[in-house]
Amino acid sequence: MIDEHRSRSVTRADVARYAGVSTAVVSYVLNNGPKPVAVLTKERVLDAVRVLGYRPNAAARALSKGSADMFGLVVHDNRSPFFAELCHTLDQRGTQAGRSLLIVNSDRTQADTAEQLRDLASRQISGLIISVALTASEQALVESLRLPTVVIGPFGETDALPAVSVDLAAGTRAAVEHLIEHGYQDIAFVGSAARYDARERGWADALSAAQLKRGLLIHTSFTYEGGYAAGVRLAEASPRPRAVFAASDQIAIGMLAALRERGVRVPEDIAVASFDGITAADYVWPRLTTAVQPLDQIADAAISVLLNPTPDPGLREFVPELRVRESCGCTPGRD
Repeated sequence: MIDEHRSRSVTRADVARYAGVSTAVVSYVLNNGPKPVAVLTKERVLDAVRVLGYRPNAAARALSKGSADMFGLVVHDNRSPFFAELCHTLDQRGTQAGRSLLIVNSDRTQADTAEQLRDLASRQISGLIISVALTASEQALVESLRLPTVVIGPFGETDALPAVSVDLAAGTRAAVEHLIEHGYQDIAFVGSAARYDARERGWADALSAAQLKRGLLIHTSFTYEGGYAAGVRLAEASPRPRAVFAASDQIAIGMLAALRERGVRVPEDIAVASFDGITAADYVWPRLTTAVQPLDQIADAAISVLLNPTPDPGLREFVPELRVRESCGCTPGRD
């Protein structure tokens, strides 16, 4: 009998017959409701599911419920160490809430972001997470989809959408103030030229508060290659800055490679602090002093917005924690 079932797709009716219950009871067990099921009955149903190898049809469930148990996530590039860790954390938190995660990269050349948003909506997702910059027309499209939506990150004009972010300026100020406490006065900045990136403002504010002039300003991409190119410029600068703040750990790691190749010692010749708190920051040398984004809190807040949508958009903002290591000139022990 079991072999006969396994020779074709096992249905919910098969499970019901095997367990001696109605298909409605099977549905209550698999969906945790809406009606309670006696413990022994539930065990019979779950045993039938295991024996028969039953796998619920996700598409059919989505049709019956009106949405899938799945959130859509749009990021620029999940190969980025920070976004890889963000995706992983969101996936963990989503799983705990009974949702899977469908990830789309907006840097794909075969489809623009608007097409990707429409494609995600067509899959009957139950919520949308956006961690890319949206144009005005893309934001209008998101609003027209009428899906629970949350924006992660400070991505421009998204006031009409709920958002979860970190205070980039505050995290940067803390890192730059720490460099100033070391006595460094000529502090460079390496980061994005994007108008919504507040890290550059945080750097400038910290220097202004300490009555220091702005140091060398280098705009580059948030990549290892961009950091490497910036490191070459720093090594060849005359005079060379005594310290530098990098807007991401990925940039900083690329910088470390370029500086090392050119015989520039960190922190003896140039001190480094950065932003994000990716895992790799603790495994390069010198280890990076960095403003750590609280990914667990960000993910929890984002998932909460999707599970409990409200008509009024708002911003939940977290303050990064400065994690001090050796790249700035400190000598802390390993945690």
